[in-house]
Amino acid sequence: MLKPLGDRIVIKVIEDTEQTTGGIFIPDSAKEKPQKGEVVSVGEGKMNDKGEREPIDVKVGDTILYAKYAGTDIKMDGVEYKILSVKDALAIIE
Repeated sequence: MLKPLGDRIVIKVIEDTEQTTGGIFIPDSAKEKPQKGEVVSVGEGKMNDKGEREPIDVKVGDTILYAKYAGTDIKMDGVEYKILSVKDALAIIE
């Protein structure tokens, strides 16, 4: 598994399957990039000027919305992950 460094997080990208009312499935190539994911790993936090770690607002298991073009895409064992800075996490979906 990936262990992020500093203030980074690893998320598993959640792809919504989209179907029209007529029953036609929209292919991935025709859809916008997903912006939702589940946090699977969290770094220790960024060091501040006092040498202390700043806490990270998200935790493993949270479902988040993230900035559209943020992060680095990684594919492991057929699963799509994204490594991003915690500042690119926009909101927690409750």
